[in-house]
Amino acid sequence: MRKSIKKAECNCYSQMDIGEVKVADDQDFLNLKHLVEDEPGWTLEFNKENTKVWTKPAPTTSFKMVKVNAIFSNVDPDVLYDVLHDPEYRKVWDSHMIEQQDIGSLNPNNDLGYYAMTCPSPVSKRDFVLQRSWLDTGQEKYIINHSVFHKGFPPRKDFIRAKSYITGFLVRPSKNQGCYLDYVSQSDPCGKLPSVLVNKLTQKVARKMVATLQEACQGYPEWKMKNNPNWKPWHNPEQMTKPRVKLEDCNPTPADLQFAAEEIVGGKSSSSRKK
Repeated sequence: MRKSIKKAECNCYSQMDIGEVKVADDQDFLNLKHLVEDEPGWTLEFNKENTKVWTKPAPTTSFKMVKVNAIFSNVDPDVLYDVLHDPEYRKVWDSHMIEQQDIGSLNPNNDLGYYAMTCPSPVSKRDFVLQRSWLDTGQEKYIINHSVFHKGFPPRKDFIRAKSYITGFLVRPSKNQGCYLDYVSQSDPCGKLPSVLVNKLTQKVARKMVATLQEACQGYPEWKMKNNPNWKPWHNPEQMTKPRVKLEDCNPTPADLQFAAEEIVGGKSSSSRKK
């Protein structure tokens, strides 16, 4: 466990591009912290019950970035961090999840996974292939992800493949009992959804996520005691059994890119009617 993140030598904050598969470094986690603490350009959309939600125009898409700050007054930061990680417990609290699969790992703090989810009717189901990276410095706990490709999980005709440019959680202890949760996401649901609708829904989803996580945290300690309590590979690398990811499996072919483009714009398949 690293005790701190080295300060960057410059004021630029990079992030991994969509499709880039590599071990995250300090700069990638600093990018999340910068987004969390950045103030210019953000518009406060919601401020109630220890939860604040901001939005900000994004340079790469018409869908706005969203940022959340919430106080979990009676939740230990380790519990929240474990809830965000534990794939078995996610089946308990994440009512939108249809399917989740581990693809493999790059190292003990970076892995690839597949996630499929429902969306409110009449919106079509979405899925993602994501690289996830995490870091626990003791006082600060980071989880970040972005969309990548893996040949074992190509786009499916019954889902619209969505994109995460960056999605991140930062968990920190509060001055009193409990913890702070900071969340930032820049994503594109693809399909034919109007950006005005998506931007409005994103704010509501972000607020609901906070309430759902708070409830999930309350039940986690008791649930974990009854469900493999010592299994926490995100804390204990020796418990990780995922296969090693082959980087050559993460490079899409021209045919893969063409299929993905058709799914996004609703081209040759039934996806032309998808939203």
